[in-house]
Amino acid sequence: MNLIYEGKTVSLSVGDGFGILKYYKEHQDEATTLGVSSILSQVVALKVNGALVDLSHSLGEDDTVELVVLSSPEGLEVMRHTASHVMAQAVLRLYPNAKLGVGPTIENGFYYDILFEKPIGDEDLPAIEAEMKKIVEEKLPIVREEMGRQEALRWCEDHNQPFKAEIIRELEGERFSFYRQGEFLDLCRGPHLPNTRFLKAWKLLHTAGAYWRGDEKNPMLTRLYGTAFATKEDLENYLHLLEETKKRDHRRLGRELGLFSFHEEGPGLPFWKPKGVILKNTLIEFMRAHQRRLGYVEVETPTILKDDLWRVSGHMENFKDNMFFLEKDGENYAIKPMNCPGGMLLYKEDLHSYRDLPLKVAEFGKVHRYERSGVLQGLLRVRGFTQDDAHIFTTPEGLKDAIREIIELVDVVYRTFGFTYSTALSTRPEKSMGTDEQWEIATSSLRAALEESGIPYKIQEGEGAFYGPKIEYHLKDALGRTHQCGTIQLDMNLPERFDLTYIGEDGKPHRVIMLHRAILGSLERFIAILIEHYGGKFPFWLAPTQVAVLPVSDRFVGYGYEVKEKLEMAGIRVCLDTSNEKLGYKIRQAQMEQVPYMMVVGEKEAANQEVSLRHRDEGDKGSLSLEEVVARLQQEKRFPGLDKITKRI
Repeated sequence: MNLIYEGKTVSLSVGDGFGILKYYKEHQDEATTLGVSSILSQVVALKVNGALVDLSHSLGEDDTVELVVLSSPEGLEVMRHTASHVMAQAVLRLYPNAKLGVGPTIENGFYYDILFEKPIGDEDLPAIEAEMKKIVEEKLPIVREEMGRQEALRWCEDHNQPFKAEIIRELEGERFSFYRQGEFLDLCRGPHLPNTRFLKAWKLLHTAGAYWRGDEKNPMLTRLYGTAFATKEDLENYLHLLEETKKRDHRRLGRELGLFSFHEEGPGLPFWKPKGVILKNTLIEFMRAHQRRLGYVEVETPTILKDDLWRVSGHMENFKDNMFFLEKDGENYAIKPMNCPGGMLLYKEDLHSYRDLPLKVAEFGKVHRYERSGVLQGLLRVRGFTQDDAHIFTTPEGLKDAIREIIELVDVVYRTFGFTYSTALSTRPEKSMGTDEQWEIATSSLRAALEESGIPYKIQEGEGAFYGPKIEYHLKDALGRTHQCGTIQLDMNLPERFDLTYIGEDGKPHRVIMLHRAILGSLERFIAILIEHYGGKFPFWLAPTQVAVLPVSDRFVGYGYEVKEKLEMAGIRVCLDTSNEKLGYKIRQAQMEQVPYMMVVGEKEAANQEVSLRHRDEGDKGSLSLEEVVARLQQEKRFPGLDKITKRI
């Protein structure tokens, strides 16, 4: 047997299979030689020949065994899986008639979907936590058992667990694994901790509604969320992060800063308020400025088009369930879920030469996609959104440079906002359009551009769009969370379906190659990410209100209007506080609204054509001439990153 820990391997002999802990007792010298005897108490599972298993798993002479400690990713997964079982056991002790759904691990935690006779809420979690603590202290051994199909179904019937029975009926095979801890037994593939006492640092977080198997036609269950870590310190750090995340929640800040709202009359459809419109339009103008430097043109295509177009494009075949439809005067229409088909029609209107390519066509298009009500989440998941789309039409010879230019633009844009990011190449999914040859050419072209750009990336097998492979960008925000935003997609299928060509050097028509490109992606989602990334404190160039002019008293409102007018003439977004409140209140109000600069104006400032400048975070900046401040802010309001843009093609 080969035993592995921290990359070290020792070859050991073993007879008939037996548990790893028993093995250590009988081979203490060899364990010490490997340097693992001191960490035996942290071993919670094994990887035997690459498969994650319980400590009680029987070992064979030719097995390769890797130790899994509690603090490792696999160890945390095992612990969180066990935590979900402990939570379910506590629930059944308190609510004996509860019916269990599924209880998987998720990133940083776990949940269990449970049907209660009467719905419970967050206020019921402390009682469940208290019962969980009792179960942990009972140090219940966690033991794997097996049942045949009929025995397992009888158990489900005897214990009134219809959801478990439904799962068993759909599973293949005739033997099913269960895990027992005390009186609690649950259908589960495992693995689990050796006993409940190994669960040390955990907490229940909140409840939510969840349809059984995500289907609105099924019963609504209560989803109980929790988290668990290897140490109390890790748990406290994570709970602190959750509190910080709560403070930065874009839904709360969006409401407090007056950016957007939602109404029952339009579920999943944001209502943009004046400040929100400024924010959104500023992002659009920011992207336009960068695109102009690279030679993009901009178009706008209709929101509603006949459904025949979506049959040609393949969306009716592959995306129908996510589309909205309507009928008028005997004609069937679809509300566009993507901008691409309209862009194809525009390209086809004209004859294109190889000399015209690459043609870079941008569109800030509003699209609509059906999302189930249960997954709608503020601006992060909506039914109507604006995309910073672009379609680049190119020749095969220009393809690599076209991709590299986009890669460089993505880098400039994301770094402007202070994001770091990782990159992935997503390959052909099971449900796709196009030939094997087209997919191979498209995938290898994206891979080559990434490698020549020197950008590290991972492969996401089967995660591409139905019409082509794509490069995906995953942003990391100020709280360390990741968000998938930008994509570069190579599409050799739509040009085929719409018969898009260009005239080559030989005077003959050739099939054009097309790249889809979105950097911000959904502007709504990107704004949600920005709100939480900045905590509502937008940089000066992006802030909806850049300056608040604060007169010391009514006597100086006139000079306040003069300051406001000069700032507006310089293109700076400014508000004037004409209220009767004291200056301290006005300053606090402007800071609560996250206005980057405040200009206090009183007798001295009015007499000298000055302002007393304050920064949102840095405090008092002293008295400066109005002319000097205006000149400084004009420089600061310029779009960043434009000097880093290089046109490759």
